[in-house]
Amino acid sequence: MSKVLINSTDGVTLVGGGLATRDALSAALALAPRLIAADGGADVALAHGHRPTAIVGDFDSIANLEYWRKSDVIAEYVKGQDTTDFEKCLAAVAAPLILGVGFLGARLDHGLAALSALVAEGARPVALLGEGDLVFHCPGALALDLPVGSVVSLFPMAPVRGVRSAGLEWSVEGLAMAPGGRVGTSNRMVATRLELAFDGPGMLVILPMAALGAVAKTLSTRAR
Repeated sequence: MSKVLINSTDGVTLVGGGLATRDALSAALALAPRLIAADGGADVALAHGHRPTAIVGDFDSIANLEYWRKSDVIAEYVKGQDTTDFEKCLAAVAAPLILGVGFLGARLDHGLAALSALVAEGARPVALLGEGDLVFHCPGALALDLPVGSVVSLFPMAPVRGVRSAGLEWSVEGLAMAPGGRVGTSNRMVATRLELAFDGPGMLVILPMAALGAVAKTLSTRAR
C-alpha cells in the first residue's frame, strides 16, 4: 500500500491485537486522540470502550469484520504477508505523533517484529507502549527531560557507537554497541536532562511509562 489513508494534524494512536491495558490506551489517547486499529486491534479497542475511526490490515484476526463494515468506520484491506499489520498501519498514517498500544507482550515474535519496524521507520515520531514501559527509536541525537533516578535502557538493533552521552550514571559515549554485543540495560538518570547521540540509526530507547509525556513532546517536536 502506497497511499496515506489518514493524514492527521493530531497525534494518532494505533491499537493492535496484543496486550493493551485500559490505562495504556487511555494514556496514549490523551496525547494522540485519533484512534486507528490494526486488524484485530479493533476488538481490543471496543473491549475498552473505544471505536476506531479506521481499521487497517489483512483482516485475518478481527472477530466480526461485517459488524465494522456496516458501521461508519473505515475498513481498509491491505493484502500481503510481507508486512505486519503494524507496518501496514504505519504506511497508512501521516501524523505528528504516533503511539502504538497492543503491539508488545502478547507474542514474542510479534513484539520483535514491531521493534524491527520502529527502526525501519527511521526518524518518524513513533513510540510503542507496554504495560510499564515504552520504547522508541533514536536515529541520531536525542535530548529529553527526565526525573533523576529514571531507568533508561538502550538496546541496539544494529551496530552503533555512542557519540554523545549526558545525564546517565554510566556514560555510553564512545561505546560500540550491537545486538549480541554490548547493550545498555537498566542505566539510570543522575541529572534531569538526558542527551544521547549515536553515529547511525538502530538504537532503541526504553523508558518508564511515566516518561510518556516528555517522550511525546520530544518526538512530535522532532517531526516538525
